[in-house]
Amino acid sequence: MPCTLYLDCFSGISGDMMVGALCDLGVEPVKLESELRKVSLGEAHFHFERQTRRGISGIKFSVRDEHEHEHEHGRSYPQIRELIGGSAVSGFVREKALAIFQRIAVAEARIHDVPVETVGFHEVGAIDSIADIVGACVALEELGRPRVIVSPLREGRGWIDCAHGRFPLPAPATLEILRGVELEQVDESWESITPTGAAIAREFAESFGPMPRMEIERVGYGIGTRDLAQRPNVLRAVLGKSGLSEAKEFESDTIIEIETNLDDLSPELTGAAMERLLALGALDVTLTPVQMKKNRPGVQISVLCEPALEQKIVHALLTETSAFGVRRSEKRRYKLERRFKKVETRFGEISIKLGLLKGAVVQVAPEFESCRAASERTQEPLRAIYQAALAAFPLG
Repeated sequence: MPCTLYLDCFSGISGDMMVGALCDLGVEPVKLESELRKVSLGEAHFHFERQTRRGISGIKFSVRDEHEHEHEHGRSYPQIRELIGGSAVSGFVREKALAIFQRIAVAEARIHDVPVETVGFHEVGAIDSIADIVGACVALEELGRPRVIVSPLREGRGWIDCAHGRFPLPAPATLEILRGVELEQVDESWESITPTGAAIAREFAESFGPMPRMEIERVGYGIGTRDLAQRPNVLRAVLGKSGLSEAKEFESDTIIEIETNLDDLSPELTGAAMERLLALGALDVTLTPVQMKKNRPGVQISVLCEPALEQKIVHALLTETSAFGVRRSEKRRYKLERRFKKVETRFGEISIKLGLLKGAVVQVAPEFESCRAASERTQEPLRAIYQAALAAFPLG
C-alpha cells in the first residue's frame, strides 16, 4: 500500500514545526544536518531538542547563526535561487525547495506589484527560513516522498509585525500563497500559519481535508515556539499506509487554464502578448487557429499558470490584447518525477532532464540552453549536440 503523510494543523503550520514533526517521525537529525550543510548557510548551527507543549512531547527545530545580522535585510529571490540551485542536494530537494520559494516570490510580487525577479525576501530570506524549507524537503525525501494530505487550515485574528510594518492576520504573503485553499479565521490573537508553512503545504499537499482512511504506523509532533494556554502548539504528523489499491505512479498538482478567442488582434501584438504572459511566469502559452462567428479566422490564446498567478494573467490578457473577457478552468496535471543530470560528450558537459516513473527513467531530454551554449562554443550543429547528449544517456 502507498505511504501517506497527514499533517494535522490544529495549531497551524510553520517551517520549523514541519521539520520537527518529520524528525519526530524518524528522520535522523544527523542526516538532515548533513544535507543542510550542502547549502551554503554560513556558520549556522542546527538544534533538534525534545520539548513539550501542554504535555505533548515533540521535536523543536531551530537554527542559530551569530553572523546572520549581516543579512538582516534578507536576500533577493535570484540570490536564493543561486544558493539552492548551486548546492549539492538531491534533484528532488532542489526542485521542491526552489518551487516553494517560487510560490513565496510570486506572492510577494503580487502584493508589491513588482516583477518576480526583483522580489526581496526579508523574514523568509533569513538562514532559518532557508533551512526550514530545504530541511522539510530533505525530510520528506528521507520518508520516501509520501503523498501528503493537509488538514483544514485555521488562522488567528491578531496582528503581526513584519519588515513592511504592522499588518492584520493572516499575513499578506500567507493569504496570497493560500489562494484557492479554504481558510478559517478564528478568534485567537496570534499567527498560526507562517508564509513558509503555507508555501510548504501548498507545494506538497495533494488535498486539504480530514484524515483519509489509513493504517497508522507512526505519529510525530513538531514543536512551535509559542506556549499556548488553550492547546498544545504543535504540528501533528501521521504517517501510515492508505487504503488505495495502487501506488501513486505520478506526481500531480492543480493548475489554471485561462483562454480567450480573438479575431481582431494583429500578429505583432499577439506575439508581444505571448511574450508578456511568459515573462509573468506562465507555465505555457499556446496559439491555436479557430474559425469564429461571421466566418472570421481567429486565434485562441490558451495560458497555463499556477493558481497564484491567475489574476496577473487575466489582467495581462484584458490589457495586452483586444479581449473583452476570458474563460478560466482548473486542470489536474500529472507529471513524471524530474531530475537533472550532466553528461560528458565530445562537445563538453551537457545538462539533460530525466523523467522517472516509479524510479525508472522513461524520458530523457537535453536542456536546450546547455546545448545551444555548446553549439556556440564549438561551432558545431545544434542537432549533433542533441544527439550526442542523448547517446550519453541511453534509455533501456
